[in-house]
Amino acid sequence: MDFRRLRRYRWPAAAAVLLLAVLVAAYLNRPTEPEIVPVDVPAPPPPSPTDCIRDPAGLPAPIGPEGRPADYLHTCGARLYDSQGRQAQITGVNWFGMETGTYAPHGLWTRNWQAMLDQIASLGYNTIRLPFSDDALAPGQMPQGVSYNVNPDLNGLTSLEVMDKLVQGARARGLKIVLDRHRPNRDAQSPLWYTEQAGEQQWLDNWTMLARRYYANDTVIGVDLHNEPRERATWGSGDPATDWQAAARRAGDAVLAANPYLLIFVQGIEQYQGDWYWWGGNLRGVADHPVKLKVPHRVVYSPHDYGPGVYPQGWFDDPTFPRNLPKVWDEHWGYIAREGIAPIVLGEFGGSSVGTDAEGQWQRSLVQYLRSRQIGYFTWSLNPNSGDTGGLLSDDWLTVVKEKQELYSLYLAPPIASGGAGQKPKAGQLKVLYRSTGAEPQTSSVGFGVQIQNDGADPVDLSHLELRYWYTSGDLRGTTQLAEVDWAAIGKEHVRAELVPTSQGGQSYYLRITFQPDAGAVSAYGSSGEILLRLHKSDWSTYDETNDYSFGGSSTPQPWDRITLYRDGKLVWGNEPG
Repeated sequence: MDFRRLRRYRWPAAAAVLLLAVLVAAYLNRPTEPEIVPVDVPAPPPPSPTDCIRDPAGLPAPIGPEGRPADYLHTCGARLYDSQGRQAQITGVNWFGMETGTYAPHGLWTRNWQAMLDQIASLGYNTIRLPFSDDALAPGQMPQGVSYNVNPDLNGLTSLEVMDKLVQGARARGLKIVLDRHRPNRDAQSPLWYTEQAGEQQWLDNWTMLARRYYANDTVIGVDLHNEPRERATWGSGDPATDWQAAARRAGDAVLAANPYLLIFVQGIEQYQGDWYWWGGNLRGVADHPVKLKVPHRVVYSPHDYGPGVYPQGWFDDPTFPRNLPKVWDEHWGYIAREGIAPIVLGEFGGSSVGTDAEGQWQRSLVQYLRSRQIGYFTWSLNPNSGDTGGLLSDDWLTVVKEKQELYSLYLAPPIASGGAGQKPKAGQLKVLYRSTGAEPQTSSVGFGVQIQNDGADPVDLSHLELRYWYTSGDLRGTTQLAEVDWAAIGKEHVRAELVPTSQGGQSYYLRITFQPDAGAVSAYGSSGEILLRLHKSDWSTYDETNDYSFGGSSTPQPWDRITLYRDGKLVWGNEPG
């Protein structure tokens, strides 16, 4: 009885086209301002008891990387507090990929890791949940999905060293990290915390190693012990082979023996006493069997919850939907916060829609519920390549999905204090994406599309930029050459195209593309949108574009360093011929 989806990280091409058509149609017919569906939400839980606002464990704060005491977190009733007694809340994103065969967060094949951290911080999130697999921790394991042209400082690093870099970069930006053991190996999640190939001792040893590695580094605030226990997993049954509550206690104690300053995130199971729920989402058993650790005030319960776009659960067909949802959430995990048993941080939630359809109503209702209850969250996901939910970023891995960000930004907590917070984002990289407009090389003209991407926190004025497409004209035989702007997302009237002979003379030219003063700017973490260009001879005689230095065969937009980009006359992207 499987109530949860098989997560897909990529769509089959045909399904993607069909889904895109459906989403476009839905978007074009959407209300201009989707309504936030009201739900009946009880009052927030009572304040935490004052006797645990300061950590009752009474541990001396370790000295952190900057040579001053680390500011770690602990629990107090349904709340989190730092070591100074200040309340904290987690509102973050999942950035997955290190659990897969890339052994690194996804997107680094096209973007710089520091720019992605800058963007997360600029959007207002304060914590990253970082999934990994045991395979990624193996000695000598090297990442497979990283562009070292874009990320030169990651070249030669193991997967575990890439994790170190991410922790270091997050610290500089005031971001926190929760490490999530998402898979025992790169291929798939597992129902239980161990498999035949990866036993419990390996699981415990890996967590102990990570706990020691980040000792006194208050950027790493917690560990999510195992992702989505399900199927045979039980809670409080006493069976050592299936009792997830007991296994979480063993792992939590092992982690805290190595590093007593970490929060221990514990997910639920799939079914408890005949009640079936999402994988990792059913925490009914906490009422009778809470997880109690040797170091007190460290447990955070972290269920997962999804909408009808992931699986058609029965409560989505209730005639009172979506008003029935708070009761569903309360019964399965919300009661833990309401009764002040422990904090709840929703480890995963997300969906492709935030509109007025059932998926959108569910997601909007959930954000309203979390906000009213002051429950933390990690949205799934930053990545666009989650097949059943989409992501916060669009398929270009850069542009934010505006509607999702508008919803999630209704409930964003301030940064959680730590050393090194507040680093100003570095100047972002400009890059050029190119595609050929013909399926085969063209013979009577040269046609292509370009766009400028800004992977930085500041907008860039287009009038300061110049693009050059380098080509060989061939024998002109008394004809002239013409350059045309066929179309531009910013309006083709804002784009100028002219042909310029190179210093090499002869048949060598470049197509110079510049922008009018009123063309606007490439927004922070945004794109100019595509510009379609064409050049041809006045008699449309033969061009051999395969001889062009800047020609590329891709029919989909790709970063292309043979088209050069200049800012105020200075080369900022690409390589000139010769």
